[in-house]
Amino acid sequence: MSIIIESLGKDYGAAPVLEDISTTIEDGEFVAVLGASGCGKSTLLNVIAGLEPPSAGSVTVPEAGAALMFQDAALLPWLTARANIELALELRGLGRAERRERAEELLRLVHLGDAGGKRPHELSGGMRQRASLARALGQDRPILLMDEPFAALDAITRELLHDELERLWELHRRTVVFVTHNVREAVRLGQRILLLSSRPGRIAAEWRIDPGVRRDPAEAAVLTRTITERLREEIRQHAH
Repeated sequence: MSIIIESLGKDYGAAPVLEDISTTIEDGEFVAVLGASGCGKSTLLNVIAGLEPPSAGSVTVPEAGAALMFQDAALLPWLTARANIELALELRGLGRAERRERAEELLRLVHLGDAGGKRPHELSGGMRQRASLARALGQDRPILLMDEPFAALDAITRELLHDELERLWELHRRTVVFVTHNVREAVRLGQRILLLSSRPGRIAAEWRIDPGVRRDPAEAAVLTRTITERLREEIRQHAH
């Protein structure tokens, strides 16, 4: 059930976006992909999701595939939060009664049990992302791909959703690939961090993070500074 990436390359015409990326993401692992804007992080997710073909190399994912969650919650505005989730369940072939029951379970799971009847414009940004997360979980795929899902949120809401995502990951142990340009967020969530160089995106550095480091503010701050300096170095090299 691992994601196996071998010598992956992706280009659009003459412009290489990703080059020679090789890594294995183990079943149940939470990997944060970090890098400057435009380094190919989202392209990597799209290739893993099967939305775009690789130009070179290969990506092997479990047959059941992946659910994808974006920065924009992308909820259908004319449907309630519950109906948005039920739509994902309907696509899986669940009957009406089962869809309703499962949607209610997922809403409770993300602490939106009282908000199922509200439409997206009636929800806060954080609540919309919770609903989007519930919809992604409802697809019941072994892999969850997250493309900067909390980037547009304020700091307090983002912290709350970090806690929420960690709780859900520990509960279900899905494989998570989480794209971010926020070093602190990567350290807060990732078991492993992959740093992509600026274009073409290659794996420039990698860190495995002990859970104790994530939970110790002083140690997390030291690691955050170390990774930030390495990221700045990559950006400076690209600028020249």
